[in-house]
Amino acid sequence: MHEADEIFSPRRIGGIAFVALLHVAIIYALVNGLGAQMVQVLRQPLEAKIIEPAKLPPPEAPPPPPPQLVTPPPVFIPPPVIQIAQPPPPVPVIAAVTAVKPTAPPPAPVPAPAVQKTAAGLDPNQSCAPPEYPEEAEDMEQTGVSVLQFLVDTNGHVAGSRIETSSGHAALDDAALRALSQCKFKPAIGADGNPRESWTSIRYVWQLN
Repeated sequence: MHEADEIFSPRRIGGIAFVALLHVAIIYALVNGLGAQMVQVLRQPLEAKIIEPAKLPPPEAPPPPPPQLVTPPPVFIPPPVIQIAQPPPPVPVIAAVTAVKPTAPPPAPVPAPAVQKTAAGLDPNQSCAPPEYPEEAEDMEQTGVSVLQFLVDTNGHVAGSRIETSSGHAALDDAALRALSQCKFKPAIGADGNPRESWTSIRYVWQLN
């Protein structure tokens, strides 16, 4: 009950009425003001303006065509004159007649015979005593083969000696070296046909009878 009295109180009703009247006044003012302004706008004369289109600049004149070049005719060069030299006339050949008999060409020289090279060795025309068997080696029945080398000079003499292969017994090798050094040798012959100094080998076999 107390709440209903507050809703319908004179103060609250007066406030609502004031708000309503304020809204009505505003609406009336808007309607009358806007209508009058629209009528004035419509009564003003309309101005029509003709807008001329913008003038475009005149088109540029096309450039003149390039001049035509006239190709000059080729220069005429006359061909060179070639003169062919004529061969001289042949000289007449005169055969000389003579009664002298031509001499025959000298005979070709006979080539010298080729010189055969030979190696140094024992001279078969000279005697050569064989080595003597050493007494101690014979008692011990030592045998073997002694290979000796001798340096033979241009006169056939022994200029040096050495043992190439030993028989295994120094006494046998030394006896063979002493004996064969006393022998006469034939010197080696070179390509020029002259004797030359060279080494030669001799193989001596030691064996008991």
